[in-house]
Amino acid sequence: MASRREMLPHVFDRFRQADSSSTRAHRGLGLGLALVKDLVTLHGGTVTANSKGIGTGSTFTVRLPAAAEPVAAAASVATVLDEGALKSIVRLDGLRIVVTDDDPDALTLATAILAAAGADVRPASSVARAIELVQESVPHVLLSDLEMPGEDGYALIAKVRSLEPQGGGLIPAIALSAYGRPQDRARALSA
Repeated sequence: MASRREMLPHVFDRFRQADSSSTRAHRGLGLGLALVKDLVTLHGGTVTANSKGIGTGSTFTVRLPAAAEPVAAAASVATVLDEGALKSIVRLDGLRIVVTDDDPDALTLATAILAAAGADVRPASSVARAIELVQESVPHVLLSDLEMPGEDGYALIAKVRSLEPQGGGLIPAIALSAYGRPQDRARALSA
């Protein structure tokens, strides 16, 4: 884990965090400040970060140029699915899926999407709860976030793979992650 002082020059880098372990306590992908910088730059401005040290907070300064003329609002584009498109969505009727994510919003969203497609979804907000659900009734598929505090998705799949085959040890698993580097993909596939 990098010190706060070492991190300051890098706070606007994508996917960069002082604690980048998969079991960190604080959520987020390390994209927020990178997005701020991109938006400010697109508007011809600059953004800087300063801190006097640990426990003193940080100051972020955004400088934007004054617009010479009012900017016209961009037209919004709405994408609407017609009935035919909705009917072509793959149905998951009867498929038992355990979904694991520590983020309540992400867990609710994944559960709702899969349930709308007909799946029997069993949500878990922790590795311990996911293992309980697997042992109660072996699902057809395990879907898990990789980045969770305490025990992460890698720990979950290791525990599942240690089960007897008839107890769920061979369940197909899907990893959810915002990290798409080749080494992240390789680690997820090897797990």
